[in-house]
Amino acid sequence: MLKVWVGMVLALALNAGVRAEPVDFSLPDVQGKQRHLSEFRGKWVVVNYWATWCPPCLEEIPDLVLFHERHHTKDAVVIGINYESLPIEQIRAFIDRYEMTYPVLLNAEAHTAHERLSVDALPMTYIVSPEGELVARHAGSISADELEAFIEKKTRARVTGKQTQAAPLEAKP
Repeated sequence: MLKVWVGMVLALALNAGVRAEPVDFSLPDVQGKQRHLSEFRGKWVVVNYWATWCPPCLEEIPDLVLFHERHHTKDAVVIGINYESLPIEQIRAFIDRYEMTYPVLLNAEAHTAHERLSVDALPMTYIVSPEGELVARHAGSISADELEAFIEKKTRARVTGKQTQAAPLEAKP
C-alpha cells in the first residue's frame, strides 16, 4: 500500500532557483550539551518532534532508529526533539527503553525550535537539506522506507540538476 505524504512543503520557491535561508536552532541534549542544527550541515537531517505519551510517536521510533543506523555515518541523521516537560531521568529511561540511538534534544517549554518548524501535531517531522534548507514537512508517523525514498529522490534531483514541483509524494511500497 502506498502512503501519500500529506503536508509536504518545499522551502521558498525552489522552482525559481531562489535559495531558502538555512534553518538553525540550538537546544540542549540529554547530557546537557547545547546542540545546533548547523552541526549536521553536509547531511540530510530528519528533525522529529515527539512525546512519550504519543502512540504514533512510539510506533515510528523503531523506523527512525533503523533509518539513523543505516545513514548516520554517510548521508543523513535523525534528531529527535522531545516536546514535553519531564524530569531528565524519565526521558533518559525512555530513550534507553526504546533504544533510541539518535540524538535527542530537550524542549521543555514545548515551543518550536525555529519559527519555520511549527508543531501542529505529534509526531511532526521535518527534512532539512545538507545545506540547511527546510525541504519537507510531515505530520503523523513516518517510516524508514518513506524517508529513504524521499531523500533518494531529492538526492537524484540534486545530482541531475532537476528541481521538482511542490507536490505530495508517494513512497515506494
